[in-house]
Order: sequence, then structure tokens, then C-alpha cells
Amino acid sequence: MNMNFKRKLPIPMEIKEQYPITYKLEQLKEKRDKEIKDIFESKDDRFILIIGPCSADNDDSVIDYISRLRTVQDKVEDKILIIPRIYTNKPRTTGDGYKGMLHQPDPHKGEDMLKGVVAIRNLHIRAMQETGFTCADEMLYPENYRYLNDVLSYVAIGARSVENQEHRLVSSGIAVPVGMKNPTGGDFGVLMNSITAAQSSHTFIYRNWEVVSKGNPYAHAVLRGHMNKRGQSIPNYHYEDLQIVNEMYHKAELKNPAVIIDTNHANSGKQYLEQVRISKEILHSKKHSQDIDKLVKGLMIESYIEDGCQPITGTIYGKSITDPCLGWEKTEKLIYDIAELL
Repeated sequence: MNMNFKRKLPIPMEIKEQYPITYKLEQLKEKRDKEIKDIFESKDDRFILIIGPCSADNDDSVIDYISRLRTVQDKVEDKILIIPRIYTNKPRTTGDGYKGMLHQPDPHKGEDMLKGVVAIRNLHIRAMQETGFTCADEMLYPENYRYLNDVLSYVAIGARSVENQEHRLVSSGIAVPVGMKNPTGGDFGVLMNSITAAQSSHTFIYRNWEVVSKGNPYAHAVLRGHMNKRGQSIPNYHYEDLQIVNEMYHKAELKNPAVIIDTNHANSGKQYLEQVRISKEILHSKKHSQDIDKLVKGLMIESYIEDGCQPITGTIYGKSITDPCLGWEKTEKLIYDIAELL
């Protein structure tokens, strides 16, 4: 093969034994998982905010940011449930650029995936210990999910991965909500097929085992906009888009119909400040229709301590080194505004 087998990584069980979670953290995750599932089952009418940096690039600034979210969460807990984003795996369109903490625990140094596996597990555990949050991460590599399955309460499947067979089948064996993003081409039919696959039982190969999944009733749609053939961003968060998705859900007879709307990416054309306006427009759509109000369970917002982004060589604390994010002041105001509008 045209590759160098550098070293064999420890299996997830070995990493978990070396970096275990306490019984107290197990109980925290069980409680958080139930709260989140209750929202997707429409037993709890709180609004979900999956919010945080485009990529988790620095332990201290990520925990600083999430600690600020904790303070806000306590003030809006009757209306909003926050799931912080700690995205440690980053898909790259051309394969070039920062691929996340899994690849580079220190973005200023070379790739070291053994250190990366340890770093991402420790960061998620630290978030649980210091803030009381269990968080969301993107499943870029399905075989790596078990390094984190005991600490995550939400999993995202990216637009480039959602058509992949392995991502769909592994999602069907995950025990927490999985958000399936619409593909980069925007086809809602492909999106619904991915949800159908994730909600169904399958037999397949996973980490050298023949496994049988039970199906994930909490797999759902994440609308992030798409790109047309001219490379232009086309949003799909508008009222009419939501009506179409609602109709497709009912025709497909899927469990727990739900949509999370990504306010950045192609929905904003990566104009990150537009996330504020987009969030409020979605809330207006919810008020206009009972069906859409029931369907739209929350938002996905890219936010960090400082506005915008910087190169990977940048040294500004709490500023994204991937996609631009809302800074903290705008984020805090937006969360309070959302709570007021709900």
C-alpha cells in the first residue's frame, strides 16, 4: 500500500482505563442524556443551543469559554438547554489545513494522533468536571467514536460525511442524538435517506468486529445550507425550507422528527455576524407555525471568545483558527435575546 504504518494506536478500552471517568461523571452524563433525549421526544419544550468554537484548539480557552456558557445556562435553564461544541475533529475540503486537536494537540506543532486521542478525551472530561456540561463533537472518523462515547451527549455528522455508508451505520449504533447535516449539494432526499439509515438496525463491520446495531431513534436533520454549481452559498433555514423538510419527515414516517439549524456555514455564507439575524428569523418561523415550532428543536451556532478568525499561526487567545465565530459579548447577548423571544 502507498502509506507508512507509523504505529498501532491503543484500543478505546485501553485509553478509557488509563483516563477513566468517575461514577459522579457517569451520573452527570446519564442525567444530561435524558434531558436532551426528552427534548427530541417532545417531552420537554426547551430549546437546544449547540454552541461553541468551530474547532477546539486550546484547552484553556475552550474551558474558559464553556465556563462562561455555564453562567448563562443557569440564568436561562427554564427555556434553553446548552450543549457546548468541543469539535476536536475537523473535516477539510481539500484535506489541507488544521484537522483538529485529534491530529494536532498543539496547533503550532506537528501531527501526533496518539497524543491527540489522549488530549481530546482529557478535554471532554475536564469540561464535565469543571462546568457540569457534557458536550458535542463531530464524528469525522467513525472508528474513533468509542474513545469518547462515554463522555459525549451529542454527535454531529458533517456535510461531507453524511453520504458515507460507515458514518450512517455507526450512527445507527450510537445511544445519543446524532445530527445528520444536509450534504454540501443540499439534496434533502439524501439527507432523509441518511436519517432513515441511522434510525434502522444494521449488521456491519466495526473495529474488526461483526456488529448488529439497534437503530438510533434520535438521529435527526441539521440544515446548514449548501453550495450551488457556481460555488455560491444557498441558505435552507427559511420558512419554506422548513415546510418541505416537515412534509418529507412525515412521508418517511421517521421517529422523533427534528431539525437543528446551523446558523453559519452556507446558511450565512460564512458571514459569521449574520448568525444573530438568522437565529431570530428562525424563531419567527417557529412562532408562525405550530408544525415548524414542534419540528425545530434548536440551533447550532459557531461562537468563541473573540470575534472572527485568525491564521493557525495566530496567537490571539480565544480566537478561532478555522471558521470565523461570534465573540463572547455578541454570543451572551444573543442567548439572552433567544430566551426572551421563545
